[in-house]
Amino acid sequence: MSKSLSFCLLSILLSPLFSFSQFVEYSNEFLNIGAGARGIAMGNAQVASVDDGTAGYWNPAGLAAVKDHPNVNLMYSEYFSGIGQYIFTSVAFPVQGNKRTLGVTLLRFGVDDIPNTLFLVQPDGSINYNNIQTFSSADYALLLSYGQYIKETESQKISFGFNAKIIHRIVGSFASAWGFGLDAAVQMQMNRWHFGAVAKDITTTFNAWSFSFTDQEKQVLYLTDNDIPVKSTEITAPSLVLGSGYDFRISNSVNLMAEVNANVTFDGKRNTIISNNTISVDPHFGLEASINKMFFIRAGVTNFQKALADGDTLNQKEVWIYQPSIGVGFKVGNVTIDYAFSNLANQSNPLYTNIFSLKFDWIDKTKKR
Repeated sequence: MSKSLSFCLLSILLSPLFSFSQFVEYSNEFLNIGAGARGIAMGNAQVASVDDGTAGYWNPAGLAAVKDHPNVNLMYSEYFSGIGQYIFTSVAFPVQGNKRTLGVTLLRFGVDDIPNTLFLVQPDGSINYNNIQTFSSADYALLLSYGQYIKETESQKISFGFNAKIIHRIVGSFASAWGFGLDAAVQMQMNRWHFGAVAKDITTTFNAWSFSFTDQEKQVLYLTDNDIPVKSTEITAPSLVLGSGYDFRISNSVNLMAEVNANVTFDGKRNTIISNNTISVDPHFGLEASINKMFFIRAGVTNFQKALADGDTLNQKEVWIYQPSIGVGFKVGNVTIDYAFSNLANQSNPLYTNIFSLKFDWIDKTKKR
Protein backbone atom coordinates (compact mmCIF):
# COMPACT_ATOMS: atom_id res chain seq x y z
CA MET A 1 0.00 0.00 0.00
CA SER A 2 2.84 2.40 0.84
CA LYS A 3 4.45 1.77 -2.56
CA SER A 4 1.17 2.51 -4.33
CA LEU A 5 0.71 5.68 -2.30
CA SER A 6 4.26 6.79 -3.04
CA PHE A 7 3.73 6.18 -6.74
CA CYS A 8 0.52 8.22 -6.75
CA LEU A 9 2.20 11.10 -4.92
CA LEU A 10 5.14 11.03 -7.31
CA SER A 11 2.77 11.09 -10.29
CA ILE A 12 0.97 14.12 -8.85
CA LEU A 13 4.23 15.96 -8.18
CA LEU A 14 5.64 15.34 -11.65
CA SER A 15 2.44 15.90 -13.62
CA PRO A 16 3.18 19.62 -14.27
CA LEU A 17 6.32 18.60 -16.17
CA PHE A 18 4.28 16.81 -18.82
CA SER A 19 0.94 18.56 -19.07
CA PHE A 20 0.89 22.27 -18.44
CA SER A 21 3.67 23.93 -20.42
CA GLN A 22 1.10 25.67 -22.62
CA PHE A 23 -0.13 27.95 -19.82
CA VAL A 24 1.01 31.55 -20.13
CA GLU A 25 -1.33 33.26 -17.67
CA TYR A 26 -0.70 33.31 -13.94
CA SER A 27 -2.12 35.11 -10.97
CA ASN A 28 -2.19 35.18 -7.16
CA GLU A 29 1.39 36.42 -6.88
CA PHE A 30 0.63 37.61 -3.34
CA LEU A 31 0.93 33.95 -2.33
CA ASN A 32 4.67 34.12 -3.06
CA ILE A 33 5.53 36.75 -0.44
CA GLY A 34 6.43 34.23 2.25
CA ALA A 35 5.29 33.18 5.71
CA GLY A 36 7.05 33.72 9.01
CA ALA A 37 10.18 35.77 9.61
CA ARG A 38 12.27 32.58 9.73
CA GLY A 39 11.41 31.58 6.17
CA ILE A 40 11.77 35.09 4.74
CA ALA A 41 15.13 35.58 6.48
CA MET A 42 16.31 32.34 4.84
CA GLY A 43 15.45 33.55 1.35
CA ASN A 44 12.19 31.54 1.21
CA ALA A 45 14.17 28.27 1.27
CA GLN A 46 11.85 26.21 3.48
CA VAL A 47 10.27 23.36 1.56
CA ALA A 48 12.68 20.69 2.85
CA SER A 49 13.04 21.68 6.52
CA VAL A 50 9.84 23.42 7.66
CA ASP A 51 8.31 21.59 10.62
CA ASP A 52 5.90 24.00 12.32
CA GLY A 53 2.55 25.63 11.64
CA THR A 54 3.90 27.66 8.71
CA ALA A 55 4.23 24.35 6.82
CA GLY A 56 0.66 24.86 5.62
CA TYR A 57 2.13 27.65 3.48
CA TRP A 58 5.58 26.24 2.58
CA ASN A 59 5.03 22.48 2.46
CA PRO A 60 1.94 20.86 4.03
CA ALA A 61 3.83 17.58 4.43
CA GLY A 62 5.89 19.31 7.14
CA LEU A 63 2.77 19.61 9.30
CA ALA A 64 3.25 15.97 10.31
CA ALA A 65 6.06 17.11 12.63
CA VAL A 66 3.59 19.14 14.74
CA LYS A 67 2.67 16.86 17.63
CA ASP A 68 1.24 16.84 21.15
CA HIS A 69 -0.18 20.37 21.09
CA PRO A 70 -1.36 23.04 18.62
CA ASN A 71 1.18 25.38 17.05
CA VAL A 72 0.18 28.99 16.36
CA ASN A 73 2.02 31.46 14.08
CA LEU A 74 1.40 35.19 13.63
CA MET A 75 3.21 37.58 11.30
CA TYR A 76 2.85 41.22 10.29
CA SER A 77 4.89 43.29 7.85
CA GLU A 78 4.59 46.51 5.89
CA TYR A 79 5.81 47.10 2.36
CA PHE A 80 6.65 50.21 0.35
CA SER A 81 6.82 52.56 3.36
CA GLY A 82 3.60 51.27 4.86
CA ILE A 83 1.53 51.42 1.68
CA GLY A 84 0.95 47.66 1.68
CA GLN A 85 0.22 45.54 4.75
CA TYR A 86 0.71 41.79 4.95
CA ILE A 87 -0.89 39.70 7.71
CA PHE A 88 -0.29 35.97 8.15
CA THR A 89 -1.88 33.66 10.72
CA SER A 90 -1.81 29.89 11.00
CA VAL A 91 -2.85 27.17 13.42
CA ALA A 92 -1.72 23.55 13.20
CA PHE A 93 -3.14 20.90 15.50
CA PRO A 94 -2.48 17.17 15.72
CA VAL A 95 -5.40 14.72 15.68
CA GLN A 96 -5.95 11.00 16.22
CA GLY A 97 -3.15 10.58 18.72
CA ASN A 98 -0.52 12.50 16.69
CA LYS A 99 -1.06 10.30 13.64
CA ARG A 100 -2.23 13.23 11.51
CA THR A 101 -2.01 17.01 11.61
CA LEU A 102 -4.48 19.56 10.30
CA GLY A 103 -3.66 23.16 9.51
CA VAL A 104 -5.61 26.36 8.88
CA THR A 105 -3.85 29.37 7.36
CA LEU A 106 -5.30 32.79 6.65
CA LEU A 107 -3.37 35.60 4.99
CA ARG A 108 -4.15 39.05 3.66
CA PHE A 109 -2.17 41.47 1.55
CA GLY A 110 -3.86 44.81 1.10
CA VAL A 111 -3.43 48.42 0.11
CA ASP A 112 -5.91 50.71 1.86
CA ASP A 113 -7.03 54.32 1.40
CA ILE A 114 -6.54 54.41 -2.37
CA PRO A 115 -7.95 57.69 -3.79
CA ASN A 116 -10.83 57.28 -6.21
CA THR A 117 -10.61 60.25 -8.59
CA LEU A 118 -13.32 59.18 -11.06
CA PHE A 119 -15.46 62.19 -10.17
CA LEU A 120 -12.67 64.66 -9.42
CA VAL A 121 -13.32 66.60 -12.64
CA GLN A 122 -16.85 67.97 -13.03
CA PRO A 123 -18.72 67.99 -16.37
CA ASP A 124 -17.98 71.72 -16.72
CA GLY A 125 -14.23 71.06 -16.32
CA SER A 126 -13.94 72.33 -12.76
CA ILE A 127 -12.22 70.29 -10.05
CA ASN A 128 -14.05 69.29 -6.89
CA TYR A 129 -11.73 67.66 -4.32
CA ASN A 130 -14.71 66.79 -2.13
CA ASN A 131 -15.62 64.11 -4.68
CA ILE A 132 -12.48 62.11 -3.91
CA GLN A 133 -13.29 58.95 -1.98
CA THR A 134 -11.03 56.09 -0.94
CA PHE A 135 -11.20 52.34 -1.36
CA SER A 136 -9.14 49.25 -0.54
CA SER A 137 -7.60 46.59 -2.74
CA ALA A 138 -7.00 43.36 -0.82
CA ASP A 139 -6.11 39.74 -1.55
CA TYR A 140 -7.15 36.98 0.85
CA ALA A 141 -6.25 33.31 0.96
CA LEU A 142 -7.53 30.51 3.18
CA LEU A 143 -5.43 27.32 3.19
CA LEU A 144 -6.85 24.11 4.64
CA SER A 145 -3.95 21.69 5.09
CA TYR A 146 -3.30 18.06 5.99
CA GLY A 147 -0.04 16.31 6.84
CA GLN A 148 0.78 12.71 7.78
CA TYR A 149 3.82 10.47 8.17
CA ILE A 150 4.12 7.47 5.84
CA LYS A 151 7.21 6.25 7.68
CA GLU A 152 8.68 7.44 10.96
CA THR A 153 11.85 5.98 12.46
CA GLU A 154 14.88 7.48 14.22
CA SER A 155 16.91 7.56 10.99
CA GLN A 156 14.19 8.19 8.40
CA LYS A 157 10.94 10.14 8.24
CA ILE A 158 8.68 10.40 5.18
CA SER A 159 5.49 12.44 5.13
CA PHE A 160 2.97 13.70 2.62
CA GLY A 161 0.43 16.51 2.66
CA PHE A 162 -2.22 18.44 0.76
CA ASN A 163 -3.55 21.99 0.59
CA ALA A 164 -6.98 23.21 -0.45
CA LYS A 165 -6.80 26.93 -1.27
CA ILE A 166 -9.67 29.38 -1.34
CA ILE A 167 -8.81 32.76 -2.86
CA HIS A 168 -10.81 35.96 -2.53
CA ARG A 169 -9.67 39.23 -4.09
CA ILE A 170 -11.46 42.57 -3.98
CA VAL A 171 -10.89 46.00 -5.51
CA GLY A 172 -13.19 48.38 -3.69
CA SER A 173 -16.78 48.02 -4.83
CA PHE A 174 -15.67 47.72 -8.46
CA ALA A 175 -14.43 44.14 -8.73
CA SER A 176 -14.10 40.90 -6.82
CA ALA A 177 -12.88 37.39 -7.56
CA TRP A 178 -13.11 33.90 -6.11
CA GLY A 179 -10.65 31.12 -6.80
CA PHE A 180 -9.88 27.57 -5.73
CA GLY A 181 -6.78 25.38 -6.06
CA LEU A 182 -4.99 22.30 -4.73
CA ASP A 183 -1.38 21.58 -3.72
CA ALA A 184 0.29 18.20 -3.09
CA ALA A 185 3.56 17.71 -1.23
CA VAL A 186 6.10 15.25 0.21
CA GLN A 187 8.94 15.65 2.68
CA MET A 188 11.73 13.29 3.70
CA GLN A 189 14.37 13.33 6.42
CA MET A 190 17.30 10.90 6.33
CA ASN A 191 19.76 11.38 9.17
CA ARG A 192 21.16 14.88 8.50
CA TRP A 193 19.55 15.29 5.08
CA HIS A 194 16.21 16.95 4.38
CA PHE A 195 14.27 16.75 1.11
CA GLY A 196 10.97 18.25 0.03
CA ALA A 197 8.78 18.78 -3.01
CA VAL A 198 5.53 20.68 -3.50
CA ALA A 199 3.37 20.63 -6.60
CA LYS A 200 1.37 23.85 -6.48
CA ASP A 201 -1.96 24.43 -8.23
CA ILE A 202 -1.98 20.87 -9.58
CA THR A 203 -5.43 21.37 -11.11
CA THR A 204 -4.62 24.99 -12.00
CA THR A 205 -6.18 27.73 -9.89
CA PHE A 206 -8.92 29.77 -11.53
CA ASN A 207 -9.85 33.24 -10.35
CA ALA A 208 -13.29 34.18 -11.66
CA TRP A 209 -13.66 37.97 -11.66
CA SER A 210 -16.92 39.87 -11.61
CA PHE A 211 -17.29 43.64 -11.96
CA SER A 212 -19.83 46.10 -10.63
CA PHE A 213 -20.02 49.72 -11.79
CA THR A 214 -22.79 52.24 -11.31
CA ASP A 215 -24.25 53.95 -14.36
CA GLN A 216 -22.44 57.15 -13.40
CA GLU A 217 -19.11 55.30 -13.14
CA LYS A 218 -19.68 53.64 -16.50
CA GLN A 219 -20.34 57.01 -18.09
CA VAL A 220 -17.06 58.42 -16.78
CA LEU A 221 -15.13 55.35 -17.95
CA TYR A 222 -16.74 55.60 -21.38
CA LEU A 223 -15.97 59.31 -21.76
CA THR A 224 -12.33 58.73 -20.78
CA ASP A 225 -11.88 55.89 -23.34
CA ASN A 226 -11.59 53.14 -20.74
CA ASP A 227 -12.88 49.64 -21.35
CA ILE A 228 -15.72 48.49 -19.11
CA PRO A 229 -15.05 44.86 -18.17
CA VAL A 230 -17.88 42.44 -17.55
CA LYS A 231 -16.27 39.14 -16.54
CA SER A 232 -12.80 37.65 -16.76
CA THR A 233 -10.80 34.65 -15.54
CA GLU A 234 -7.20 34.47 -14.32
CA ILE A 235 -5.34 31.16 -14.38
CA THR A 236 -2.49 30.17 -12.09
CA ALA A 237 -0.55 27.47 -13.89
CA PRO A 238 0.92 24.54 -11.95
CA SER A 239 4.44 24.89 -10.61
CA LEU A 240 6.92 22.72 -8.74
CA VAL A 241 9.11 23.58 -5.73
CA LEU A 242 12.03 21.26 -4.97
CA GLY A 243 14.27 21.52 -1.92
CA SER A 244 17.21 19.92 -0.19
CA GLY A 245 18.86 20.72 3.14
CA TYR A 246 21.68 19.44 5.34
CA ASP A 247 22.46 19.76 9.05
CA PHE A 248 26.10 20.49 9.88
CA ARG A 249 26.15 19.46 13.52
CA ILE A 250 29.12 21.45 14.76
CA SER A 251 28.66 20.34 18.37
CA ASN A 252 25.97 19.09 20.72
CA SER A 253 24.70 22.62 21.18
CA VAL A 254 25.52 24.30 17.86
CA ASN A 255 23.98 23.39 14.51
CA LEU A 256 24.22 24.94 11.05
CA MET A 257 21.49 24.08 8.57
CA ALA A 258 21.77 24.95 4.88
CA GLU A 259 18.94 24.64 2.38
CA VAL A 260 18.50 25.29 -1.32
CA ASN A 261 15.15 25.42 -3.11
CA ALA A 262 14.26 25.63 -6.78
CA ASN A 263 10.94 27.09 -7.94
CA VAL A 264 10.15 25.51 -11.31
CA THR A 265 7.45 27.16 -13.44
CA PHE A 266 5.93 26.11 -16.75
CA ASP A 267 3.97 29.20 -17.82
CA GLY A 268 6.49 30.73 -20.21
CA LYS A 269 9.87 32.39 -20.13
CA ARG A 270 10.71 34.33 -16.96
CA ASN A 271 13.65 36.45 -15.88
CA THR A 272 15.37 33.69 -13.88
CA ILE A 273 18.76 31.96 -13.87
CA ILE A 274 17.45 29.06 -15.97
CA SER A 275 14.82 30.18 -18.44
CA ASN A 276 13.38 29.15 -21.78
CA ASN A 277 9.97 29.02 -23.42
CA THR A 278 9.08 25.78 -21.62
CA ILE A 279 10.57 25.94 -18.15
CA SER A 280 12.01 28.53 -15.74
CA VAL A 281 13.95 27.82 -12.54
CA ASP A 282 14.30 30.34 -9.71
CA PRO A 283 16.71 29.26 -6.89
CA HIS A 284 16.54 30.17 -3.20
CA PHE A 285 19.39 29.78 -0.70
CA GLY A 286 19.12 29.86 3.09
CA LEU A 287 21.26 29.32 6.20
CA GLU A 288 20.29 28.96 9.84
CA ALA A 289 22.69 28.71 12.78
CA SER A 290 21.18 27.66 16.11
CA ILE A 291 22.57 27.51 19.64
CA ASN A 292 20.83 25.08 22.00
CA LYS A 293 17.76 25.47 19.76
CA MET A 294 17.09 28.72 21.60
CA PHE A 295 19.00 31.41 19.67
CA PHE A 296 18.99 31.58 15.85
CA ILE A 297 20.87 33.58 13.22
CA ARG A 298 19.67 33.36 9.61
CA ALA A 299 20.55 34.61 6.14
CA GLY A 300 19.27 34.02 2.64
CA VAL A 301 19.35 35.07 -1.01
CA THR A 302 16.54 34.87 -3.53
CA ASN A 303 15.02 36.38 -6.68
CA PHE A 304 18.01 36.33 -9.04
CA GLN A 305 17.31 38.45 -12.13
CA LYS A 306 19.14 40.09 -15.00
CA ALA A 307 19.01 43.88 -15.14
CA LEU A 308 20.86 46.77 -16.70
CA ALA A 309 23.91 47.93 -14.76
CA ASP A 310 23.42 51.17 -12.84
CA GLY A 311 24.23 54.18 -14.98
CA ASP A 312 24.96 52.04 -18.03
CA THR A 313 22.20 53.19 -20.35
CA LEU A 314 24.55 53.45 -23.35
CA ASN A 315 26.17 50.01 -23.49
CA GLN A 316 23.09 48.19 -22.18
CA LYS A 317 25.27 45.95 -20.03
CA GLU A 318 23.33 43.35 -18.06
CA VAL A 319 24.26 42.17 -14.56
CA TRP A 320 22.74 39.71 -12.11
CA ILE A 321 20.82 41.23 -9.20
CA TYR A 322 19.33 39.45 -6.20
CA GLN A 323 17.48 40.03 -2.94
CA PRO A 324 19.38 39.32 0.29
CA SER A 325 17.85 38.93 3.74
CA ILE A 326 19.00 38.32 7.31
CA GLY A 327 17.27 37.60 10.60
CA VAL A 328 17.42 36.40 14.17
CA GLY A 329 15.18 34.39 16.48
CA PHE A 330 14.77 33.77 20.22
CA LYS A 331 12.95 30.90 21.87
CA VAL A 332 11.85 31.13 25.49
CA GLY A 333 9.81 28.20 26.73
CA ASN A 334 7.03 27.57 24.26
CA VAL A 335 7.28 31.02 22.62
CA THR A 336 9.52 31.97 19.68
CA ILE A 337 10.00 35.52 18.40
CA ASP A 338 11.56 35.90 14.95
CA TYR A 339 12.74 38.96 13.04
CA ALA A 340 13.76 39.36 9.39
CA PHE A 341 15.33 42.28 7.55
CA SER A 342 14.69 41.84 3.85
CA ASN A 343 15.45 43.74 0.68
CA LEU A 344 12.44 43.86 -1.64
CA ALA A 345 14.35 45.31 -4.58
CA ASN A 346 18.01 44.44 -5.21
CA GLN A 347 21.46 45.15 -3.80
CA SER A 348 21.94 48.23 -6.03
CA ASN A 349 18.59 49.91 -5.36
CA PRO A 350 17.55 48.62 -1.93
CA LEU A 351 14.02 48.78 -0.60
CA TYR A 352 14.13 47.35 2.91
CA THR A 353 11.35 46.04 5.09
CA ASN A 354 11.16 44.76 8.67
CA ILE A 355 9.25 41.57 9.39
CA PHE A 356 8.21 40.25 12.80
CA SER A 357 6.56 36.97 13.63
CA LEU A 358 5.46 35.15 16.77
CA LYS A 359 5.19 31.40 17.23
CA PHE A 360 3.96 29.54 20.27
CA ASP A 361 2.86 26.05 21.23
CA TRP A 362 -0.58 26.05 22.79
CA ILE A 363 0.09 23.83 25.80
CA ASP A 364 -2.87 22.81 27.93
CA LYS A 365 -1.45 23.17 31.44
CA THR A 366 -4.41 21.31 32.92
CA LYS A 367 -3.65 18.22 30.84
CA LYS A 368 0.05 18.56 31.58
CA ARG A 369 -0.61 18.35 35.30
